[in-house]
Amino acid sequence: MMKITLLLTLTLLAQGYSNTLDSCAGRCGYGVDSSYTCQCNTACERYGDCCTDYFSLCKAQDSCKGRCGYGTDWNYNCQCNSACERYGDCCADYTTYCTEGSGTTISDADIKALSEKLYSLDYNKATAFEVTISPQRLISSSQTSGQIDYSSSPLFQYVDEATLFSKPTYKALINLLDNYQRTTGVTESFSSQQLSEQDTFLREAISYTTVGKELYAFLNSKGVYSTETDFIYDLKMMWFGLYSRYNGKMDSSGFEHIFAGEIKGGKVSGFHNWVQFYLLEKRGLLNYYSHSFNGPWTSYPDVLGMQFNWDGYYKSVGSAIIGASPEFDLAMYSLCYITRPGKRCQLSIGGQPLVIQTYTWNNSSYGDGKKYIGSAYPATP
Repeated sequence: MMKITLLLTLTLLAQGYSNTLDSCAGRCGYGVDSSYTCQCNTACERYGDCCTDYFSLCKAQDSCKGRCGYGTDWNYNCQCNSACERYGDCCADYTTYCTEGSGTTISDADIKALSEKLYSLDYNKATAFEVTISPQRLISSSQTSGQIDYSSSPLFQYVDEATLFSKPTYKALINLLDNYQRTTGVTESFSSQQLSEQDTFLREAISYTTVGKELYAFLNSKGVYSTETDFIYDLKMMWFGLYSRYNGKMDSSGFEHIFAGEIKGGKVSGFHNWVQFYLLEKRGLLNYYSHSFNGPWTSYPDVLGMQFNWDGYYKSVGSAIIGASPEFDLAMYSLCYITRPGKRCQLSIGGQPLVIQTYTWNNSSYGDGKKYIGSAYPATP
């Protein structure tokens, strides 16, 4: 009798355990797990291995109604915050419920208000006493491909390196700029020291500046990131994670492309940072030719679209926010990439409109399908 009772108990327990493996309770949106007999994410519909309660438990949740702006929740198959556009996991009705004019949590007005606040908090930006530039010849957009040197003098006439470059975020940025092979198709390899320099830059720019703290506070209030640790980790991946621009080599990243610049197909690619421009011009490795647009600001930061030759390679329009601190550059580009990935992002600084164009890198991803930064730069309004 004892053996029969034990066998019956084990059978009932096994049946109960089997039932837990055949349910989506608490598993909606999870990745494939072979320890379960069925799956509970959108891919199961394609592969035909959904649990029997998948549609009643999970599909009913695939809506953004009442969820706009919430942080990532893996109990759902899709998400409803601004980051879902970048990660490609928005619910089908995200546009209906969560975009501009229909209850969006991060509107254009929000972004403009934040950019003005970050502008006012950029205490490390250059002053007119610390940076002097000579834009010289203004050319039309139709002339930018001509590769003609219209300027007899360097763009930067004076930079107070002792004051500006002694500041922690400038020092951290400069330490990073020489860590890259500029030619695409050449695999990037970083020492432990160089990897540490990436962490130092993000820590100095985000955790220790008013600009970085305000950016995180905004994104946290909108439900995009729940902790500063999550925010900095995501910045580390989207900015410094490597991907291939040429021939399958891990040769590029958002940071290298935008801040340091690259050479691809015989031309300068990316290169949208004024500090890198100044340092290379000072060393005689960069020759400024002209500019095709100039922002309306009479103080820094200002915006300039520059034509130049970098050690034998030409850039037809290398726009940059002149005089901005490294943390302001990082904040503006990150804000636009996180909230308006692959789009024109409408900002305002000093009462004047500023447009940042961002691009996602769609050929590879990190984490659960998150996309790296392809490019970001100031564009004409």
